[in-house]
Amino acid sequence: MFKKILIANRGEIACRIMRTARRLGIATVAVYSEADAGALHARLADQAVAIGPAVASKSYLNAAAIVRAARKTGADAVHPGYGFLAENAAFARGLAKADIAFIGPPPAAIATMGDKIKSKKLAQKEGLTVIPGDTAATGDEGRAARVAGRIGYPVMIKATAGGGGKGMRIAHDEGELRHGFAAAVREAKSSFGDGRVFVEKFIESPRHIEIQVLADDLGNVIHLGERECSIQRRHQKVIEEAPSPFLDKKTRAAMGAQAVALARAVKYVSAGTVEFIVDSMGNFYFLEMNTRLQVEHSVTELVTGLDIVELMIRIAAGEALPLTQGKVRPKGWAVEARVYAEDPRAYFLPSAGRLVRYLPPPDHDHLRLDSGVEEGSDIPFHYDPLMAKLIAWGPDRDAAVRRLVRALDAFLIRGVAHNLGFLAAVMAHPRFMEGRLSTSFIDEEFEGGFDPQAPARVLVPVAAFMHQVFHDRARARRTPGAWVVRLEGDNHPATVRPLKGGSFEVTTSHGPCRISSEWMPGQPLFWALIDGAETCIQVERLNVGYRLSLGGARARVLVTDERSAELVARMPERIPPDTSRLVLSPMPGLLIHVGVEAGQAVKAGEKLAIVEAMKMENAILAVRDGIIAAVHARPGDSMAAGQVIMEFE
Repeated sequence: MFKKILIANRGEIACRIMRTARRLGIATVAVYSEADAGALHARLADQAVAIGPAVASKSYLNAAAIVRAARKTGADAVHPGYGFLAENAAFARGLAKADIAFIGPPPAAIATMGDKIKSKKLAQKEGLTVIPGDTAATGDEGRAARVAGRIGYPVMIKATAGGGGKGMRIAHDEGELRHGFAAAVREAKSSFGDGRVFVEKFIESPRHIEIQVLADDLGNVIHLGERECSIQRRHQKVIEEAPSPFLDKKTRAAMGAQAVALARAVKYVSAGTVEFIVDSMGNFYFLEMNTRLQVEHSVTELVTGLDIVELMIRIAAGEALPLTQGKVRPKGWAVEARVYAEDPRAYFLPSAGRLVRYLPPPDHDHLRLDSGVEEGSDIPFHYDPLMAKLIAWGPDRDAAVRRLVRALDAFLIRGVAHNLGFLAAVMAHPRFMEGRLSTSFIDEEFEGGFDPQAPARVLVPVAAFMHQVFHDRARARRTPGAWVVRLEGDNHPATVRPLKGGSFEVTTSHGPCRISSEWMPGQPLFWALIDGAETCIQVERLNVGYRLSLGGARARVLVTDERSAELVARMPERIPPDTSRLVLSPMPGLLIHVGVEAGQAVKAGEKLAIVEAMKMENAILAVRDGIIAAVHARPGDSMAAGQVIMEFE
């Protein structure tokens, strides 16, 4: 067994690998960029080595620097995690030359499966059904347009060396193809150091279902069942679960058999994932094979009871798989939510900054948190916005989902924008609860963006209860109270009456409800039993009043007596400044392209600039026709959120 492992990654996956290594008695080495000098993964490791500047191409993608770090620290193995160099065959070969073990598949398997064209040809040879499309990678936009015209739109532009949603664009016509082609090439170069792309038919409203495989160096290959990964945004997975609510026993067995056959054909060793697209009729098509640990491996671990990272380490050390296919018996259901630093209310723009509060939900036997941050951590804009993964297990799908939604409500993050409320809203959606999923779910169900209405039926009595607690503390006794709750501009009368046993009855226009809680002023989480149902509401103190958050909805509330409510209603509202002439950077990031100049006339929808943040390109489009009066920033400038890029006349 290895004595010391270097983890060539950052964030939650680096911390997760360290946990298993520590349990196995293996020392760990972290690598970090200048932006991650104080990061959690660098502090958790037994040793930490600086490898370069914040830009990934000069640090986490710098294979030579990582090999030097492994030599310097005496690491006898390297685990690449996912992303960065995890599927880089040259990196694996470089480690082999340095006599350092690579905890992953052989370089030949990485090269074959990492090249989407080669893997597609091999899959066809092995009898797998593949998606129609190009059989050669290209950097030629004209060739891509000809292929798309031959197979028919819509098509997908995909990075040959891609993964994780990077270097991917959907095109419904030639205009969209030419618009997205250059962006896909740039993203592919930035993320993988390889700008080659190819075009294939895009199957509309598909499910994304994948099979986890494991193989040792003795020829044993098994699969651990499937994961449903259909809830995606911009081709980036958001919520995953195991098993899939769609597959029947026969289809599951067929997909598993094909995944194992492909792994055998490529002489695979270690953990890997064979991904399929599944249409509404249950027909499945080979998509690609990821020759690495997947972000969503956690749900498979919860239903099988296996530690996939441990198995990867043992296989790399020459051990045989400890179980056969017949011994794989998944139990129950697991659901995972990816916690991103992004703002769902602002079209999911990435967010960067410092976590001024980071309070995970309470520990529970059926709840797991894989996190790469803690309170006080900085979230840089240079890398993927994933902060943590929250995973819940249950005896069935309904129980697992309910546990996860409840935990999301109790997960407190402040300092950066996040998607916790959005995740809860997705899983509470009737279509999600029914298991009617597809990769277009978010686009279809949240087409107008994400800004849910505050549930007055719950928040009004809670706000009145909270104010009553303040009132009673000041008087040192429990008393009845009559209040007016101002919620998002509307007044709601509420009466609060103490009951025996410490609870209160709160009556509003929605009727009476009983609230029991030990909440005290200053606590950021309001835990309560509301008519017997356990509820957690996040509480943020404002200068006047509070901001309450529940299930993705958030609202400003003010509780007063009746006379004060009348006076508040007469107060003038503050009018925000007019920024309609300004083009602002929607997030912190790097300005990589400015497509216009002063004096130029532009049309609505025309691309004005591109800001790169967290490894994704974000195009800024003109919202109206007009003439550019001035350009205030240049390509290469680091932008702050809200910084002026240009302005209209």
